[in-house]
Amino acid sequence: MVLTETLEYRGSKGRENLMTLFDSGSTYSCLDPETAAKLGNVEKLPDPLEVETADKGHFLRIEERVLLDFYLNNLRLTDEFMVVPGLAEEAIIGATTMQKWRIKLDFEHDQVITDARANRMILRRLITNGNHRNQ
Repeated sequence: MVLTETLEYRGSKGRENLMTLFDSGSTYSCLDPETAAKLGNVEKLPDPLEVETADKGHFLRIEERVLLDFYLNNLRLTDEFMVVPGLAEEAIIGATTMQKWRIKLDFEHDQVITDARANRMILRRLITNGNHRNQ
């Protein structure tokens, strides 16, 4: 199931508003190569990914990723985006990103719902984990 929204993306090289498809059937968040290169530093994956597309039996090889911030409902979120040649959408937010940031899709009201506490919980977990390393 999918919903779309225009989101602002920011990377080390620039920022851009992109029509974003929220796709619970896609594992990864994705951008096309041109947009990824405009926004941030694209890097090679240590091991390329072979992913099956919606066309049964059709596989796609993904070799690069980019780390970006994106803004949803006044929250600054961040994640890695797989660089996918020939991507039909401007941007895709996949299930892994939605789970990480506790993003929910409300199809009845065509809304993307965020939990402002998710940002604080992840930060708190990072701080707590950092303190454990120092003890």
